[in-house]
Amino acid sequence: MTVSTRPEAGLLQLIDEHGEPTGRTGGELPTQRLLEGYRRMVIGRRFDVQATALVRQGRLAVYPSSHGQEACEIGAVLALRPTDWLFPTYRDAMALVARGIDPVEALTLMRGDRHCGYDPRRWRTAPQCTPLATQLPHAVGLAMAARRDGTDTVALALCGDGATSEGDFHEALNFAAVFKAPVVFLVVNNQFAISVPLSRQTAAAALVDKAAGYGMPGVRVDGNDLAAVDHALGAAVARARAGDGPTLVEAVTYRMQPHTNADDDTRYRDRDEVEAWRGRDPLARLAAHLEHTGVLDDDTRARITAQAEELAAAMRAGLAQEPALDPTALTEHVYATPTPQLREQAALVAVELQELELNR
Repeated sequence: MTVSTRPEAGLLQLIDEHGEPTGRTGGELPTQRLLEGYRRMVIGRRFDVQATALVRQGRLAVYPSSHGQEACEIGAVLALRPTDWLFPTYRDAMALVARGIDPVEALTLMRGDRHCGYDPRRWRTAPQCTPLATQLPHAVGLAMAARRDGTDTVALALCGDGATSEGDFHEALNFAAVFKAPVVFLVVNNQFAISVPLSRQTAAAALVDKAAGYGMPGVRVDGNDLAAVDHALGAAVARARAGDGPTLVEAVTYRMQPHTNADDDTRYRDRDEVEAWRGRDPLARLAAHLEHTGVLDDDTRARITAQAEELAAAMRAGLAQEPALDPTALTEHVYATPTPQLREQAALVAVELQELELNR
């Protein structure tokens, strides 16, 4: 099987697979900003590798890897101010860590605890959303509320290619465009919605084409090029902050790992395809570029690697601790006023706990 790794026509790419600038913007690339992006990407990949290992050790119930999608994860965070809001999917734990959230707190949901491990208000980051696309209307609603409050807050919502087939995706885009909500939609097109390839997901030539149907601008970028993702999202966020409404950004990337640890991707995709995309690695590309510009040397690499290993060690130590869970809290925070059925379930749990205590 022959798989093309050449960029498609119309795809914004600022740094090619060899680390060379493509000259698409006509200006200098922001070297120090890209170095900071590289640092976060290296730490993000180490986080991803460690989280995958923790699944195999039984410390996490599940983990959807974002290995290979680092430019999308970090690019989304770089585009936002601390006062902006991020609305992530279940695959975006790397973005949470890049936002500053403790890695153990970021993985609480994947551990099997129903709670969000971090304070969404403090970090201006919504809880990770498992149902597809339901976070998009939430992002639009928050953006509208922020504008009514007189702030210049922008909401950035991430979703995958599979989410673009959901009703919430279309409702969110339509509402946002009609009312010019200060929101940015980043579709991380990693080619597969679990085992469904993009060709079975949409008949459109590109997911970005859906933007025109709602009357908003759309930009299609190379999702393995941090410079391109940063450039496109920066412009989209600035446009939203200026009151000019939403933008749809499609980042074309590839899911290098299975959907989750419970998935066998050898059943639905060719190994040659996976290997071909390995040559477009976002970290290797940016590293080559930064080496050419002279800002990434051995000392800087060593410093970044040490930071990544420190984070991995903190993850291992934190997740080695068993959480103290209260079974009676299971029915709390479901409704402001618990229903009779919920009160009955809570009573049953209390009885069972008493029986367990008596039988000890």
